Amino acid sequence: MVDRSIGNPADFITTNVYGAYVLLEAAKAKPVKKFIQISTDEVYGSIAPGCSSVETDELLPRNPYSASKVGADRLAYSYFASYAMPVCITRASNNYGPYQYPEKLIPLFVTNLLDDQPVPIYGDGKNIRDWLHVDDHCRGIDCVIQHGINGEVYNIGGGNERENLTVVNLIMAQLKKPESLKKYVKDRVGHDRRYSLSSAKIARIGWQPQVAFEHGMQSTIDWYVQNRWWWEKLKDGSYKEYYQKQYGQR
Repeated sequence: MVDRSIGNPADFITTNVYGAYVLLEAAKAKPVKKFIQISTDEVYGSIAPGCSSVETDELLPRNPYSASKVGADRLAYSYFASYAMPVCITRASNNYGPYQYPEKLIPLFVTNLLDDQPVPIYGDGKNIRDWLHVDDHCRGIDCVIQHGINGEVYNIGGGNERENLTVVNLIMAQLKKPESLKKYVKDRVGHDRRYSLSSAKIARIGWQPQVAFEHGMQSTIDWYVQNRWWWEKLKDGSYKEYYQKQYGQR
C-alpha cells in the first residue's frame, strides 16, 4: 500500500480520510456503542533502535499512506471530542496470516517462491517490522471494544521484531527454495527503517499476544500452500499488472 500511495496519493486520501468521515457521520446519525478506528504503527514514523512507540508520542508519518492514516486517526478522535462519540483508536503492527492480499510482504514472498519466482527485497533487507498474527489483532480489537476507554488510543504490537531479510530466510528455508531467488531492488523512497510498539497500555486492560511467531509463520505458509485457488486469481488479475510495472517480472 505504501508503494501505491507514493504513486497515487489521492486514492488513499479518499479511502482513508474521507472514508473514515463517511463512517463517522453514519455512526453519529445512528448512535453506536463503540466506534473503533483501526490505525497503524506507521503513524509514528521510523523509530530509533532501543525505543518503542507509546500512544502519546508525536505522529511523524513519512509517506502518503501513513499520513492518510494519521488524518483518519485524528478525525475519529475529533468526533469523540466534539460529539462525545464513543471512539477508541487502535494502532497495530504489521499483520500476517491467511487471506492477506498478495502485495503484502509475507504473502508476496510465499506465493512468489511457490511459483519459483524471485522475491524483491528493498535495499539491504534490514528494515525491521514487528509482526502481529491477524488472530491476535482481532483479539486486541475485541478487548478494546469490551474494555477500552472512550477517546483513548491503544497500541497492539506483536512483540516479534524481525529484519525483512530474516523473514525472507525463514520462508525460503520452510519452502526449501534456493538463495538465487532473492532479488535486491532499489529501496523505496522514504522507507521507514524500524517500527516498534509498546503494548503496555492494552495489556493493562487484559490483552496479550498468543500466537508465537514461528508457529504463526508455519501455519500461514501452509495456508498459502494449500489455497492456491484463492491467491492465484488475485495475482493473475489487476495485481499482476502492478507487480510487473514495479519489478519487471512476467
